[in-house]
Amino acid sequence: MNERIKLLANQALDQAVPETWSTLTCEQLGRFQEKFAELIVKECIDISYVAEPYKANDLILKHFGVE
Repeated sequence: MNERIKLLANQALDQAVPETWSTLTCEQLGRFQEKFAELIVKECIDISYVAEPYKANDLILKHFGVE
């Protein structure tokens, strides 16, 4: 996992489960997963707005460190 994804995971945990994330219940984990996915999608949308259409995929992959 690259540093940006780790940062987003921490941000998602802080927003979805601020009380604690050391012992997650199934419901809390579900909230985390939803928030984490939402943050990733929002970043992808932000990238796609500034990129030329055919370059957005490459920029998103590079942004998240995916090869």
